Amino acid sequence: MIYLSRKSAALGYTEPVPVIYICRSSFISSITRRISVILLSVFAFGLFASAATTRSPYRTPKRSLHHAHARVAHWNPVLRGSHDSLLRQNDEIDRLKLTRITDEQQLEGLELRGELVSIHDSRALLIAPNIETNRRFCRPWTRAFLEDLSQAFYAQFRQPIQVTSAVRTVDQQARLQRWNHNAAPIDGDTASSHLAGLTVDIGKRPMSGKQRAWFDQYVLKLQQLGLVEAAEERRQACYHIMVSNRYEEYRDAPIDYRAKR
Repeated sequence: MIYLSRKSAALGYTEPVPVIYICRSSFISSITRRISVILLSVFAFGLFASAATTRSPYRTPKRSLHHAHARVAHWNPVLRGSHDSLLRQNDEIDRLKLTRITDEQQLEGLELRGELVSIHDSRALLIAPNIETNRRFCRPWTRAFLEDLSQAFYAQFRQPIQVTSAVRTVDQQARLQRWNHNAAPIDGDTASSHLAGLTVDIGKRPMSGKQRAWFDQYVLKLQQLGLVEAAEERRQACYHIMVSNRYEEYRDAPIDYRAKR
């Protein structure tokens, strides 16, 4: 505070008058501090809001976890393939003393002698168009199984099933292994049972969930009786089914066959 002189007319002398003086630099500093505090507050609030809304790159979204769980849980087939199943398929081939077909010439001979029979299209059973004519063959009991299965499926759903593969030669199986690493080998205890003509693949892609469930139970009952060895393929859209020649006995007298089991 400073004082200025003021002359009084009434008293005839000069008296000091108090005057408040504000330092300009001090006033500017005060304003600057206030602005700084406001800006810091706004900046801090912005950081908080950003942290609250930004998702960490290391956190797995709940949706992804759900989908991953669904994928794992989805693959739980009723007809699950196994190494032991491949062994049983080859044991059946050896028990029946069947030939593992090596080439076209041997395949043609089996077809001419009637040891392999042709698979025919019907309203209940289709054959994939990519199967060559001389590959649309199988063992007689395998065809009997196909006829019974397809007719039962058609009676239930009014839709056919489709054969996607039947007999194969060793040469054909070797070519298949070049691009399909899931294909069975051409020799050994786990060789492909397609080589003996008693196995077929049935497409599952056109089937609905309800149809697959029915199909699984139909085939599973036969597998439990030791009549088939079946597997739902994971990487190929098909069921692999080997049929024992015991199926003919079961077909003729299913009640008696069950009683013996």
